[in-house]
Amino acid sequence: MLTLGLYNYWMVITLLMTGLYTVVSRGHLIKKLVGLNIFQTAVFLFYISLGFVRDGAVPILTPGVTLYSNPLPHVLILTAIVVGVATTALGLALVVRIREAYGTVEEEELHKLDNEF
Repeated sequence: MLTLGLYNYWMVITLLMTGLYTVVSRGHLIKKLVGLNIFQTAVFLFYISLGFVRDGAVPILTPGVTLYSNPLPHVLILTAIVVGVATTALGLALVVRIREAYGTVEEEELHKLDNEF
């Protein structure tokens, strides 16, 4: 019964491990970026889960309400999403430039080309 109530945390762990495995095990730079985005999504889900308060109201002062939900994690996640999109765009732009300069986006081939010089 306890594990069913923590479903969102199990999803966080699953996404974290999937993203980490993708980053570590793949040599293709775009696949690494996808793994980083999966990892980042897990962090977002974790912070949103922390901000949930059962039977909590919107943090607007209304008469008779004493339990409020914390809006700070949600605001931080909105900022993190914007930063994440910008970081992903920068990463993709770098991958395009690496492809133009070296002709490949495979990590092993890039190391071989780098060692030749």
